[in-house]
Amino acid sequence: MEENLEPKIKEIVRRFPKGQDSLIEVLHKIQEEFGYISKEAQEIVARELRISQSKVFGVVTFYHFFRQEPIGKHLITVCKGTACHVRGAGRVANALEKALGVKVGQTTPDRKFTLGVARCFGACGLAPVVDVDGKTYGRMTPSKVKELLKMFE
Repeated sequence: MEENLEPKIKEIVRRFPKGQDSLIEVLHKIQEEFGYISKEAQEIVARELRISQSKVFGVVTFYHFFRQEPIGKHLITVCKGTACHVRGAGRVANALEKALGVKVGQTTPDRKFTLGVARCFGACGLAPVVDVDGKTYGRMTPSKVKELLKMFE
């Protein structure tokens, strides 16, 4: 359990009206604070907002931007939008999986990298695109993957 989890969540929830209408905003704030939304955090949110645990769980699992597990130090996201897909994003994702030893959606055992995908970054002219910690790397190829990862070691 994260130290001071309950007091921190209570402080976040206090800033919002009780009830379901505040749920998404509260979850965003919790994820900003802790990096993810644990099962225990979901239980506390349900209790504090006076809504069911199943409602909280449903929202957390429905929206792709909420995470239930801690992520690595570096978040690598491969664009899988149409332009990136056509220009080889699948091969880039496969090369990243091989280099990191994890599948999309997983975190390396040392918690250094988490690999994900997104539908579009809006950088189609640079396709295929990979985002690492909010910085975009365009015209990515499988052969450039190891060089990219070395930048974050």
